[in-house]
Amino acid sequence: MNSEITIVWLRNDLRLEDNPALYHASEYAKKNNSQISIIYILENFNCLSTDLGSASKWWLYNSLKKFNENFSNNLIQKNDLDINLFKGDPEKIFSDLIKKFKINGIFWNRRYEAKCVERDTKIKSKFKTLNINVQTFNGKVLVEPWNIKGKQNQNLKVFTPYKNSLLGNHFIPEALPISKIKYHFKISSSLKLSELNLISNNWMKKFDGIWHVGEKAALTKLEKFISNGIDDYDQDRNFPFKDGTSKLSPHLHFGEISPVKVWKMTCNNQNYEKISNGRKVFLSEIIWREFAVNLMFLYPNLDKENIKENFNHFKWDDNKENFKAWTKGTTGYPIVDAAMKELWNTGWMHNRARMITASFLTKHLLIPWQWGANWFHDTLLDADFASNYASWQWVAGSGADAAPYFRIFNPITQSSKFDPSGKYIKKYIPELKNLDSKEIHSPSKSSYKSMIVDHKFARERALETYSYLRKLNS
Repeated sequence: MNSEITIVWLRNDLRLEDNPALYHASEYAKKNNSQISIIYILENFNCLSTDLGSASKWWLYNSLKKFNENFSNNLIQKNDLDINLFKGDPEKIFSDLIKKFKINGIFWNRRYEAKCVERDTKIKSKFKTLNINVQTFNGKVLVEPWNIKGKQNQNLKVFTPYKNSLLGNHFIPEALPISKIKYHFKISSSLKLSELNLISNNWMKKFDGIWHVGEKAALTKLEKFISNGIDDYDQDRNFPFKDGTSKLSPHLHFGEISPVKVWKMTCNNQNYEKISNGRKVFLSEIIWREFAVNLMFLYPNLDKENIKENFNHFKWDDNKENFKAWTKGTTGYPIVDAAMKELWNTGWMHNRARMITASFLTKHLLIPWQWGANWFHDTLLDADFASNYASWQWVAGSGADAAPYFRIFNPITQSSKFDPSGKYIKKYIPELKNLDSKEIHSPSKSSYKSMIVDHKFARERALETYSYLRKLNS
């Protein structure tokens, strides 16, 4: 073995299996008889305009911990087991390492945020001029955003054409195997996990007893879902009181399992056309995740700016007291309040509940969608930038492929339809446990807190506000 080092730069791809950067770096290191050095950098340069959310920090801490364990167990030579952790600017960190060590290659999986693409391109160009083998790969999505176009080679901003293009024109590759790495190079100046200061408050500690983090947990969860629920997913996914979803979203966000692996295991060696409807609907959700990345790529300021520019004239109500009531689950609508309490207590919220709460905030209360999206970004363990902000714009009506402006959920109707017995509500609002299946959906008939706004009034106000916007732009 020579003294050269091949670096693998981890980002949101904390897994061993189907990790293209790790796999190809390992092959390159074997060919050149060099050592692998795994590096994760908690960047001070944020590719996004929002910082890492509080809940995400908890997951990242535990995901790095689990990745380190899995990587150490997979090493052939049990020498320097721990991966290398740094804080700061990747370009500067790599420059310093290149001065100290014989670096022959840097490998990473691509990101698609505009600032990341620009920064990564700069890093790649700089170190290639130093005769370092810099290689990047797709390790995040099924198909990269620039590879999906319409028939006229146009960008696709509507989900159904995007989905049809992905299904009809793109081959999903096989998942790459786990690489057996012989030697790992530990950098003495790297940090301990605790020095990243990711765990900062007691609120996070409640997640310890709820979630299992890491690649093995993700695979176990997917296997269980495929065996026990996926074929009924098209029906069960709508009911928040049922365990009808995979809950893979945080694992996918942190790259503990790849979308390729999920796709292949779901299809189980069958063509997409031959799998059950439940599996198709589940994979459609995976494609929605891809579509969100596509929108983020096309609209770099997805978290702040309306995709539909006419929404710049929308008359929002900046009512901080109403927003606070929404965040705390004290709106007087049990289904909304239960969902917000689920989020606060578990770091997760059922997708149907996400739509109900987002619709309530933006249409019943007319509070800017950015406020709600930022709250979700901070409190969701699966706070994926693209999916979160694209979904909020979809609900608010400002998105590229948004829900119709007149689609205003009635929280009471939604509650009685998707939580008919009130099981979900009673789980998170135990003071309502003695109400019957009719009363629990109608807060005005019980001793529960008063509704923050009357539904009929809120609906009419929202329609009037949206109608004004349409006239303004007609």
